[in-house]
Amino acid sequence: MTTPNHQIRCYSAALKMLMRREHSKLELFNKLKIKDYDDEIINSAISKLAEQNYQSDERFAEAFILMRFNQGKGPIKIASELKLRGISSFDLSDFDWFKSAKDIRRKKFGDNASIDFKEQAKQKRFLQSRGFSLDQINRSF
Repeated sequence: MTTPNHQIRCYSAALKMLMRREHSKLELFNKLKIKDYDDEIINSAISKLAEQNYQSDERFAEAFILMRFNQGKGPIKIASELKLRGISSFDLSDFDWFKSAKDIRRKKFGDNASIDFKEQAKQKRFLQSRGFSLDQINRSF
């Protein structure tokens, strides 16, 4: 049964989540679903929040990309994480991923110019786990 009280509580719960940090529509939907709100009420609340510009997938994506970039994550990992959060349209071109891969490698392993094959493979696996492409990884050496 959907009552105005349910709608208000759902809207308020979503707004509180957005006050803490940006959320994608999918994240909000999933979190509200856990709280046992009906799909119709959830969608209505999220639509209203988006209309009021309290929720924005574009703003979420920008904040998320910047946060992950600052954490040293690469574009492959960031893109994958965004897609899991329901974001299919985003722009990763504002960042220098080659420089980022190089800086992260230096920070983690130092500035060894002459390293053996085994150590180089270890460093490459590390950068790959961070979500950098093979081209970005190779150019970081």
